[in-house]
Amino acid sequence: MIQGVKRVIALGAATAALAGGVAFSSVGVAEAASQHTVAVADHGGKHRCHVVKGHWTKTWHRATRDRHGKVHPGYWTKTWHKAHKVCDR
Repeated sequence: MIQGVKRVIALGAATAALAGGVAFSSVGVAEAASQHTVAVADHGGKHRCHVVKGHWTKTWHRATRDRHGKVHPGYWTKTWHKAHKVCDR
């Protein structure tokens, strides 16, 4: 009975600590994101720039063997590529 109460108290404290950390980290990410967003393409000078929108691509992962020699088949995953600026000189 006492062990169960101790476990509940420990889990409650851990949950509160994680929730507090998530709140602070989300504020930090929100502040940092505004500075690192992709700017509107600059058309001045000799550079020709444009912004490539974010997109998904399919990525193939080859078949592999684990440490016991068993072969695990290959598989497809989707990979997100963030928006970025491309400049041709």
